[in-house]
Amino acid sequence: MEHLDEISIEELQDALDNVEGKKPTERLLAAIAYKNGVAQDELAEWYGVHQKTIYNWLKRLDTDESLENAVSNIHRSGRNRKISELHQQEFEETVHNPPKETGIDAPAWTPVLVRQFLDETYGVEYSLPSCRRLLKEAGLSYQKPRRSDAEADEDEQEEFHDELKKSSGRWTPP
Repeated sequence: MEHLDEISIEELQDALDNVEGKKPTERLLAAIAYKNGVAQDELAEWYGVHQKTIYNWLKRLDTDESLENAVSNIHRSGRNRKISELHQQEFEETVHNPPKETGIDAPAWTPVLVRQFLDETYGVEYSLPSCRRLLKEAGLSYQKPRRSDAEADEDEQEEFHDELKKSSGRWTPP
């Protein structure tokens, strides 16, 4: 590989002393081994990755930035949200109130109900796992039915069962 011809083993070892983390360390060790004559396919076997991954690790070093930066992962922010920040805030305020306040005949918010609401209100489609995540981000928690203690106060048991029937195991404010 031509680009490693310009980098000495000493430079790689110096960079190794200055990096933190498993991946940057592995990448530099692979580069040092490659400079010492170990083939890419053998390195791939050592590290349990594809040969293309080793090639990419070595190719990262062909840059004007420092070796420490070249082997480190850059922050990836991920995909942009489907709804704007303003709509996200509106949504969070909405789900903190019962669905009936928005004209939906349901006792509590569910991921299915949230998906329908987001599609109809903001024209965006979310998966059910994403709807669960949005409910959690809004500060809601999933309430599971639990057995009650037989020795607990009867009035408290009845109140608990009434609340549970209202939520039917759905997302509710804590």
